[in-house]
Amino acid sequence: MPSEILLKLFSYLGAVSLLCIGCVNKRFYHLANDNVIWFKIYSSFFPPKRTNWKTNSVERTAILLSHATIQDRESGYWKNEYITKQIATGKTRIIQLLKPINPYTGLPLKTKEAIKTYSLSWVIVLKDRNGKEHVMEQVDISYNDTSITVFWYGTNWPCLDTLSTLELCGVTPLLLDQCKVPTKNGPRRRSLIAEFNLTNLTKVTTMIGSDMLVQLFRLNPGLLVGLWKKGNGIAFVTASLHHHQLIERSTLGSATIQYILPPHKPILDDVDPEYGLHGYQLHIDMHNGGHTYMCGTFRNLFCRKDYIRNGYLRLTVISLKNNSQHLPLAGKVGFFWRTDVFEGNIQNCYMMDVTLLDETEKPFWCFSAPVYMKLSSKASCLYDYMGHNYDLNYVDSEGKVHVELIWIEETKEYYIVNLILYLSTEKVNRWFGTKY
Repeated sequence: MPSEILLKLFSYLGAVSLLCIGCVNKRFYHLANDNVIWFKIYSSFFPPKRTNWKTNSVERTAILLSHATIQDRESGYWKNEYITKQIATGKTRIIQLLKPINPYTGLPLKTKEAIKTYSLSWVIVLKDRNGKEHVMEQVDISYNDTSITVFWYGTNWPCLDTLSTLELCGVTPLLLDQCKVPTKNGPRRRSLIAEFNLTNLTKVTTMIGSDMLVQLFRLNPGLLVGLWKKGNGIAFVTASLHHHQLIERSTLGSATIQYILPPHKPILDDVDPEYGLHGYQLHIDMHNGGHTYMCGTFRNLFCRKDYIRNGYLRLTVISLKNNSQHLPLAGKVGFFWRTDVFEGNIQNCYMMDVTLLDETEKPFWCFSAPVYMKLSSKASCLYDYMGHNYDLNYVDSEGKVHVELIWIEETKEYYIVNLILYLSTEKVNRWFGTKY
């Protein structure tokens, strides 16, 4: 078919259809980049500013620019201009939507609404040693108080032994306004969130639990990989994503480069001798599969100068010696997993979300991660509780969390008897401009 006839047919298509048809072959790609067609689309969505009251139709606006002037641009110029401006408009709308802040968590109020409004989803890209990509679409999602949990499972997993890396990416329709019901075959944008090394996964990664069917491996930050005990294949993958900067990280990066958070500018204070040591507020949520085991907010946390040791500030949230602060975990604690065929429960594993605000109620340290309780070798010094002691520990570059729990056999529940946060002095000094 002559190119002139194809161009005439293409001129009746919208932006989404043009982008899709450009993937058919090289000839269609070049024809679908036609500047005249794309200038018409561009002008219909971004009409030029007018200096008089008389309005012109889109067709007349296109005529005002001569055909030669439009075609003088390199092929695809107006397509790129249109896409770039659509993306910029989407970014502006995201920023506006996330402005209202929850006074209790210091996080955006409308994170869930933003996810649904922008048809945001997440994929994992598994790459083998030959560079071949296997893209797995999310199967399910769970909305929590300060995080989301995303699930992937199915029967078409590639062989684990051939894989080298796993990339976690946020995915949005390229042209949201024209793709109200997005599909995985339509034009989409990826934003890289994190990359994980899968080489020798079972040898270099921590196994945090198992049941009769699967073993659970944790990859920081916030990723769980379930492997079948028989055959060592992938059963499922779960990601726990904290709300802090989630929308930005999932939409504003590229397929190969992560979104870089804007640098924090410290507000200096030369009056308060303990600036940066007090006024902290903690919101903590322990949960799994839509069930919350413990959720609470703790205010006015502080650290005395003599508690700064080994490069950490110590914030005591729940004191071992204060029985009135001790809290139970509600329900049967465990990580509930499922696939297309099987489901199970791995005891003593769950998700923990930590949101620590500074004295100005700005997020200081935020994470959502899988954790597990380990039977402690230490004997309990509490005579009010009789039962086995458990420890829970989490560590990253910004701090540590230490939790001590006791299993009460009579009531069949865990009690948190000690909860301590350790903040990196390096992070505190960067944040507040101090020199502790």
